[in-house]
This record gives sequence, C-alpha cells and structure tokens, in this order.
Amino acid sequence: MKRLLIADDDAGMRAALEARFQRRGWLVDVAVNGTEALEKFRAGQHSLVITDVRMPGRDGFELMREVQTSSARPAVILLTAYGCVPDAVEAMRNGACDYLVKPVCFEKLELAVEQVLRRAEEFGRDTETLIGHSAAWEQALDRARQAAATDADVLIEAESGTGKELIARLIHRLSRRKPGPFIALNCSAFPESLLESELFGHARGAFTGAVAARPGKFESASGGTLLLDEVGEMALALQPKLLRVLQEREFDRLGSNQTVHVDIRVIATSNRPLEAAVSEGRFRADLYYRLNVIPISLPPLRARPGDIRELAEHFAALYAAPGGSGTPAANVRLSRELVARLEEQAWPGNVRELGNFVRRAVALSRGGEIGMEAFEHGKAAEKTPPLKSAPEAIPPPRPPDWKPGLSLGEMERRLFAMTLESTGGNRARAAELLGVSLRTVRNKVREFGLPPRDNYRNGLSNHELSGIALPGDGTRTNIAQTSVVQTTMVPGGGRSHSNAGNIGKLENINRKEQPCP
Repeated sequence: MKRLLIADDDAGMRAALEARFQRRGWLVDVAVNGTEALEKFRAGQHSLVITDVRMPGRDGFELMREVQTSSARPAVILLTAYGCVPDAVEAMRNGACDYLVKPVCFEKLELAVEQVLRRAEEFGRDTETLIGHSAAWEQALDRARQAAATDADVLIEAESGTGKELIARLIHRLSRRKPGPFIALNCSAFPESLLESELFGHARGAFTGAVAARPGKFESASGGTLLLDEVGEMALALQPKLLRVLQEREFDRLGSNQTVHVDIRVIATSNRPLEAAVSEGRFRADLYYRLNVIPISLPPLRARPGDIRELAEHFAALYAAPGGSGTPAANVRLSRELVARLEEQAWPGNVRELGNFVRRAVALSRGGEIGMEAFEHGKAAEKTPPLKSAPEAIPPPRPPDWKPGLSLGEMERRLFAMTLESTGGNRARAAELLGVSLRTVRNKVREFGLPPRDNYRNGLSNHELSGIALPGDGTRTNIAQTSVVQTTMVPGGGRSHSNAGNIGKLENINRKEQPCP
C-alpha cells in the first residue's frame, strides 16, 4: 500500500488531507511539525511527503532536506500560505517536486501527486542506462528529476566526459516537454557572427549569402528544450542578446524587425565554473544568475571509483554485442586484475575516456578474458628510425636565427638563402614559394651575393656561406674570394692553388648573373 506523510501545524488542513488521501487508498501518517514528521518518517519510510513550509521548530525546508538524505528519497510537495518567487526557487533548488500555495484545491493537489508519482516511475526506467550508484551520482540524478518537474532553466557544470548532455536529455524526457523537440548547440563550435545566426536565425538578405530566411535554434526548439553546450565560450558581445531572450522569451531574427515569441526551456552546460569566469570578466554576472536557476553538478569519475567496475562491464557488454562496433562474436569479459587497475586510474577524460579504453580493448581482443595487456593497446607504436641521408643529399635548412635588432635587409637575405637552399637552387620554385617573380629572385641572388645553382647541386648549403656580407657596408665579399680558391702549402715551400681552375668558371657565372634589363 502507498504510504504518505503529512506535516502541517494547521489541524483542519491535516484532517482534511488525511481523509482525502485515505479515501484514495493511501496509508496516511500525520505530524504537527517537522521534528515529529521526521521521527515518523524514519519509522515508516514513506514514498511521498506533503509538508507545510512554515511550522514551529523544524520547518518544511529542513524536513525536506532531512528526508532526501535517506535511502528512500521520497517525493516532496511543499504547501505554503506565503507564496513568493524566492521561496519557490529555493524549494525547487532543494529538491521539492512541486510547490503549491494555500488555500489548496484538492483536485489540483491530487493531480500534482499523480504527476510526481508518474515522473518517479519514468525516472526509474530512464535512469537504468545511466550507470552508477555512488552517492554523488545519485544526488545528481535526483536533482535532474527535480528539475524535470519544472520549466525552470538549468545550469549543468562538470568536467568534459562526465555526461552533461545525457543528463540534459534525461531532464527533457522526464518533463512535460517530452513530446517537443530537443535541440543541442555547441557554443564553442561557431565564431561570434555565425553563432548569432544559429541561435536567432536570419531574414533573407540579412547578410551576404543569406539567400533565404532561416529559423534559429531558439525558434526550432519552441515547445521543447534547447541545450546550450559550453555556454561559457560565448563571446561577451553576444551575451546581452541571450540574456534578453532568456528573460522575455522573445527575440528578433537578424535583419528582421518582427519579434518571435517562443515557449522553451534552456539547459546550459559548462566544463568550467562560470562563477570564476564572472570574476575574471569573461562572462556576464546577470546572465550567470539567469541561467543558474537550478544548478546541477556532476562528479568526475575519480570521485566515484565504486562505479568504475559497473561502467567498464557495461561498456564491455555493449561493444562486444553484435552491432556494438566491437568484436561481434567475442564473448569477452574483463579480468579481476584489469578491473582493479581501472579503479586505480585517475581518468582525466572521465567516463568518455573509460568507454573508449574498453572499446579499444574489446576491438583488439580475440575473445575470452581481457587482461592487463589492454593497457598496451593504447601505447603508440615505436617510430621507425629515419633513413640516413645519402652522402650527396643537401643538408636540411636550419631554422632562421631571428634576434631583436636584426635589420630588414639581413632578414630578407636569410629568407632568400633559406628558400633557395630548400629548393636545391631551383630559382623558379623559390620564386613560387616566395610569391615573387623569377626576375626578382635573380636580382636578389646578385644583390646578396648568394651562391649560384651549381653550389647547391654539389652539396654546398647556404649556411656554409653565411659569412657573405650585405652590400653597402663597405665589406662586400665576392664569392670568388670566400670559398672557391683554396691555397695550400706543398713540399718545398711552394703554394698550390687547388681550385684555381674554377676562377674562370666563376667569372662566367657572375657574368650570367647580371640583373635583367
């Protein structure tokens, strides 16, 4: 039999409610204040509590907080003769399933009870796929159930990979908006100019390329739920427009002066605390307060190690099943040693990282038991050692050594030298890379005294000729004076010019390098 606890200091209200619910088949207990109600709850473990807010001693808010810390987690409906918005907001934040103002219409109260019980039943079915039984996770699911009972906006703050969108979808499925659309938009995936159009839509001709009118996400989600994922990444200039639509539930499309009205619930998520962003000036305080009507915080996986085994086994069964993108025919299971090791990991990527780990282990297994070798699957393969360069290959160009005070002329010389070195002296290719004409490259080679083509082909790199001076400083050195003519001593005290035969060749090269007319 269904069991109900009624707490109210008004004797007439207690008697009326007791008689009404007893005729509906409820087993009813009554109490005159919160303290007595708590004692009876601990003795009876009721599935529903209806309590007045203002009572002598322990009030309705304190009673609600106490009963919801129990394992039974009953549904709570608050009654008050002093209805006001702050009290209603506090009630929903603290876990009330409904909030009614006296004098209470009994038909309305019975309808509220039916809705609360129906949502509780649906919540039990919908949360079967949300794995975990840790206290922090159960508390987050309870808060999601409470939020679903209202139309209030919700702010979910949690690390990436903890299931923020899953909770948002759960709230939508449990709410009266379930028949309506659920639309998600990642605010960090669009630049400011495009995000505004995505949110509010645009009229034809509103900007270049707007060849037809297009509704935005707010308009498309009317009657349902809009998820603003990573709302903290939204540009400051766009935040006042979002604030207005949250307050008024109306907006104008870009390029249009016609106001669009929407009936919508907004759920916002952030992987960083928005309160800190407000302090840093990156997020508007008024927008934060408007979004943070019902806050939900999801625990990271490291805060719920007792759920890791259940999650890992769930993922293993999911990906090993036919169509699970794992090994269809494999009857896989996780070894005790592997599960114990999984429970010791920090999992910075949270449930998403754990799921990917198990998916990889299942895909690379041959069936049967998966052991500690699963940790080896995630390591990158050893890189193949690079092939040794052939003796005649040109050494790779060195990165430029830019330093403060370097002249523009020297920077230009080094850039041309480095580019020619990388192309093996191919001036046409160097001109293409630098975005200049071939004539410019030829003139710069002459101006900077850079080596001719043959030097690159012979394996001589530019950095071996870095001592060439810029023209105009009185120290220009002809290339024939730098490295081509080498003088060595020979027995008998004579000198031998080993490269003397190259002088004529260099003179011919220099004649070829005259600037183009």
